[in-house]
Amino acid sequence: MQEESDLVTGEAVVLDLRVAKLASRAVAMLLDVLVQAALLLLVLVALTLTAGSFDSALTVALMLTTFVLVVIGYPVLFETLSRGRSLGKLALGLRVVRLDGGPISFRHALTRALAGFFVDFWALGFLGAVAVIVSLTSSNGRRVGDYLAGTLVIRERVPRSAQAILVVPPGLEAWAAHFDLSGLTDDLALASRQYLGRYHELRPEAAASLGFGLAQQVAAAIGVPLPHGMPPWVFLTAVLGERRNRDHARIAPPQYGPSAVAPPQYGQPAVAPPQYGQPAVAPPQYGPPAAAPPVPPPAPPKSDNPFTPPS
Repeated sequence: MQEESDLVTGEAVVLDLRVAKLASRAVAMLLDVLVQAALLLLVLVALTLTAGSFDSALTVALMLTTFVLVVIGYPVLFETLSRGRSLGKLALGLRVVRLDGGPISFRHALTRALAGFFVDFWALGFLGAVAVIVSLTSSNGRRVGDYLAGTLVIRERVPRSAQAILVVPPGLEAWAAHFDLSGLTDDLALASRQYLGRYHELRPEAAASLGFGLAQQVAAAIGVPLPHGMPPWVFLTAVLGERRNRDHARIAPPQYGPSAVAPPQYGQPAVAPPQYGQPAVAPPQYGPPAAAPPVPPPAPPKSDNPFTPPS
């Protein structure tokens, strides 16, 4: 769990999180309310059928208790067990996360549910008016419950048009074919892809430090050291491009006859990675935080680094 949190903290939050706005959150809330209403209706029918067994005061107490349990217990249960997704959020591709991008816990879910019941929606919220006003005035669409719990609702699903197609950089195909990608987790691959997709939106020092950290994690996962002098984004592009090629090869129909291509062998790499020369500045060190941010190495000359940063 700690590794997953490390991938989405700090500046990686800017890369990973797409804030859910009021419209999508309202639709998700409507779906959840319909589910809660159905649960309350079932309980009401059951209490009506057994009304003869209880006096009127006990029946009213049971109905009020059931209402509170459904309205508060439903979001707490689902958001705790599914790490931030109720049924409505699951249908809309939304998730509640902490402000640092990590998964929420029972404490966050309970705080959001209590604030939703007493402030945002039901008791004092005038059927959601408070939540709507607060969300409209918040740059991230947060309601009172989000402010109290320190959470944020994000969109998990990214449109296909916004996803960059990663291709192994020219000249690295033979080297990348020998990668052992079995240790590369989906979370680490996703963090690397999102870093490459937002490369030009980051400050140079942030891009350098974050890219070097991700490249080190990917290198440790696949058992291939980061080649000396190779820019981290080139290494990440090669790894993810090769991973994409293998995924496509697994689902492609088999080839028959002499035209079939032999599968790659995963032993000692036959082709050494290209060298990019001695960098003028050593890569940043990840120890105790320094007072000043790490200075990225200057860009290598064109003739030494023929690659173009990802767009």
